[in-house]
Amino acid sequence: MVVKPNMVAKKPQGQAYKDKSKPADIRLSNINAAKAVSDAIRTSLGPRGMDKMIQASNGEVTITNDGATILKQMNVIHPAAKMLVELSRAQDVEAGDGTTSVVVVAGALLEAVEKLLQMGIHPTAISEAFQRCSAKAVEILTEMSRPIELNDRESLVKSASTSLNSKVVSQHSSMLAPLAVDAVLKVTEPNAQGSVDLKNIKIIRSLGGTIEDTELIDGLVFTQRSSGVNGPKRVEKAKIGLIQFCISAPKTDMDHSVIVSDYAAMDRVLKEERAYILNIVKQIKKSGCNVLLVQKSILRDAVSDLAQHFLDKIKVMVVKDIEREDIEFVCKTLKCRPIASLDHFVAESLVNADLVEEVASGSTKFVKVTGIQNMGQTVSIVVRGSNKLVLEEADRSLHDALCVIRCLVKKRALIAGGGAPEIEMALQLAAYAQTQQGVDAYCFRAFANALEVIPSTLAENAGLNPIATVTELRNRHAQGEKNAGINVRKGAITDILAENVVQPLLVSISSITLASETVRSILKIDDIINTMQ
Repeated sequence: MVVKPNMVAKKPQGQAYKDKSKPADIRLSNINAAKAVSDAIRTSLGPRGMDKMIQASNGEVTITNDGATILKQMNVIHPAAKMLVELSRAQDVEAGDGTTSVVVVAGALLEAVEKLLQMGIHPTAISEAFQRCSAKAVEILTEMSRPIELNDRESLVKSASTSLNSKVVSQHSSMLAPLAVDAVLKVTEPNAQGSVDLKNIKIIRSLGGTIEDTELIDGLVFTQRSSGVNGPKRVEKAKIGLIQFCISAPKTDMDHSVIVSDYAAMDRVLKEERAYILNIVKQIKKSGCNVLLVQKSILRDAVSDLAQHFLDKIKVMVVKDIEREDIEFVCKTLKCRPIASLDHFVAESLVNADLVEEVASGSTKFVKVTGIQNMGQTVSIVVRGSNKLVLEEADRSLHDALCVIRCLVKKRALIAGGGAPEIEMALQLAAYAQTQQGVDAYCFRAFANALEVIPSTLAENAGLNPIATVTELRNRHAQGEKNAGINVRKGAITDILAENVVQPLLVSISSITLASETVRSILKIDDIINTMQ
């Protein structure tokens, strides 16, 4: 083409915005990916939910229906799907329970978003409307909750057993629920308003026996057995010393070999070693210590065979190789400080306890310390199980139950379970939508309809007709029965509070807030950019 001097090359108009379909495609792709994650765990919602068997690349198998655990172990590649994995993790941190339902709600909201986008409503308008919906939903939840006191033990146990009912160990909920309540109340300050630190509750897994053998120990439990062969296995009126130095011959930081040429020199080396260890053992005896806890050492054995022999002779029980991360918990429980050098090993540094004994549990043995004088606010739970899979699931279920009680300490209010709050929110939001104008009316209506996914899924997983069940549930709520919910055991709609199916208000509030936040984040994405590495 020949360009004449007077011809000016025209700048193409609106080139940057020519491809308007791309943001819509990206949004659709993100919504579909996130919905796929939601659909994958939808079947494991509720007391009749199915379990998932997860096989890791190293051949490890996990059987669970805990949403956070399933998603954590899933191999998710799509960035939007990863957001739902993060969502369940956030719910796990915030409330500890409701990790499956939060993802199911997010999936339903995304489906609603898809329909609204097809109607031509702008993503920003939907996002802002959903924010208002979420705030209104939290108001409705708070309104229908009832406050409780921490001394109302019965209500706390009901909440814990509702959480356990949807787990593999549901048949043992009558035993595990009171145990979880006692554990949390033991570590809670009586007048505390803040959160409970679950690090003060130590769960120890012990293979063998059944879940019914799980026990709460008001004291300290060490997973290892006492190390001496001839040493005492039971010490009454114990004086406990926690040491961070080793009772074995000193060793250089670097690997050195010492060549000993004659027997006299070899004898002298052994004599020195013996004298060094004997000096430590004498100091231990002088202080009156009869139970010795030794931190794990990296460089050398914490207690050498020779030292063990001397300690057995002076009747001192030794528990060695205590992990470094456990030292903080041990110190908190015994209210002591670890002794870092021999000079500080004096009677004042020791802690008194009524009894320290080695107990057999299934095929393993562990050391139990009870009756600790001036004990800290900690507690230990020994979980038992017939096989590894049951044991791990019992541990996860108990953690969820502990989190539920923690939620009630944080926000002291209960709400009915069984799909009742979701239907109530759906009805009230739909009524509120009638008072709105324009785009908001559509968005509120869509948000309200999406919330019905929880009762619908509960019914579906229990083998009921979801449409008939949700319709009847909606009808009962419209007549003013705020606590009507799906009774999975009877397969009917009943007053769910009378059935003792309750959950903390914080779990519901957190799941609605977090789900709508995630949906809004996904809505606002209109392009995916790969960076150069």
